[in-house]
Amino acid sequence: MDKLIINDQGKATISNDGATILKILDIVHPAAKTLVDIAKSQDAEVGDGTTSVTLLAGEFLKEAKPFIEEAVHPQIIIKAFRKAATEAVKKIKEISVRINKSDPKEMRQLLEKCAATSLSSKLVAHQKDFFTKMVVDAVMLLDELLPLNMIGVKKVTGGGLEDSVLIAGVAFKKTFSYAGFEMQPKKYTKLKIALLNIELELKAERDNAEVRVDSVEEYQSIVDAEWKILYDKLDILHKSGAKVILSKLPIGDVATQYFADRDMFCAGRVVEEDLKRTMKACGGSIQTTVQNLSPDVLGSCETFEEIQIGGERYNLFTGCPQARTCTIILRGGAEQFIEETERSLHDAIMIVRRTMKNDAVVAGGGAIEMELSKHLRNLSRTIAGKEQLLMGAMAKALEIIPRQLCENAGFDATNILNKLRQRHAQGGIWYGVDVLNEDIADNFENCVWEPAVVKINAITAAAEASCLILSVDETVKNPKAQQDGPPGGGMGRGRGRPM
Repeated sequence: MDKLIINDQGKATISNDGATILKILDIVHPAAKTLVDIAKSQDAEVGDGTTSVTLLAGEFLKEAKPFIEEAVHPQIIIKAFRKAATEAVKKIKEISVRINKSDPKEMRQLLEKCAATSLSSKLVAHQKDFFTKMVVDAVMLLDELLPLNMIGVKKVTGGGLEDSVLIAGVAFKKTFSYAGFEMQPKKYTKLKIALLNIELELKAERDNAEVRVDSVEEYQSIVDAEWKILYDKLDILHKSGAKVILSKLPIGDVATQYFADRDMFCAGRVVEEDLKRTMKACGGSIQTTVQNLSPDVLGSCETFEEIQIGGERYNLFTGCPQARTCTIILRGGAEQFIEETERSLHDAIMIVRRTMKNDAVVAGGGAIEMELSKHLRNLSRTIAGKEQLLMGAMAKALEIIPRQLCENAGFDATNILNKLRQRHAQGGIWYGVDVLNEDIADNFENCVWEPAVVKINAITAAAEASCLILSVDETVKNPKAQQDGPPGGGMGRGRGRPM
């Protein structure tokens, strides 16, 4: 299910991403803030599994509560939890399945399955196949380091979700333009691009300079000088062989017409982020002067065109030589919906990145949690003392994930968990909840896969957070000093008495 959150300005956000929800909520309780922090760290580190991490931490604390109430010392609980978490992580590493990266086809299938698992709990689950391909293509286009900011996401309202496109190159919204713009060609092939950081227009003098002129001719020469400077700049740009001029600062109407006459395209006031992505894709570098524009500072790409997407016009650069960047243009009915799609895709992109870096996967859908729960329960029986009970408590807490999955899908949780426990006891490692058929199934064969990193990070973060909260035994709050002076209206000439 999704949550609709309305903040104090009345902006509505519909989201399913744990971190997003927790970020927007204004949480005052100090212990609850810790849970928000682990969700954020999970979001930054792995990108997905933010909801699981909060659930786990909450459940660990819930299971520890009866022990605290029976006066078990928190340090003992913490020690047992730490031990259990280490064991759980060890077990994940032990049973996770490695993928051979050498075979690109198999690698691709794996990435798609991981992305599909991530997307299946989101709003866009119906268009899962369509988006998984898109996400995997997007990540495949990046270079080794997989920088996230090289995947640009542009949102255009209107159209259906299926109209979303992935562009192997750069796309940005057409910028504000002056007269003369209509005459510029809208399509080029094999072109050079100049990226600038200069204003191409007549400037009004900002400085309080005083120029005394005696005759009209002198004044004319000042005006001419201004124009000459501008025309010289434009001339150099024209001669450099660049066909498309992009600038971060405005390009005036004179320049626009000048370029139009010479069959060139220009766009001023391009957002810096887009300019940088263009630079990364097409090569070249951003210039702050037009002098000595050598060919190596110009970018180049196969085709440039301007197309209409929805109500907006977009400039597309495709077929870039060093194309290590791509742009996803999302379409959809309502704005909130597109934003939620963007968040879901972000989760999926992060998962695919992680899987490319770490090639170990486990089965999702509560399978790995049940297996860890069984493992910890068996392990706890070998330990004497109180720790045995505490490890058992953590084992029980891990079952919250499959239980929550059952509840979200509207199944009878107790029933299915019993079946799962039985199956895992018989040695079916990868058995988890099968949401589609209200039963249990081998999730590894059903391709519900997740990177092992997600689970490892979730368990360690949740265990750490619960240990942190358990280790606190007292809160001291600084009561706010009273702002409005002493009570009773303070000093004053009450009842007409003099001071």
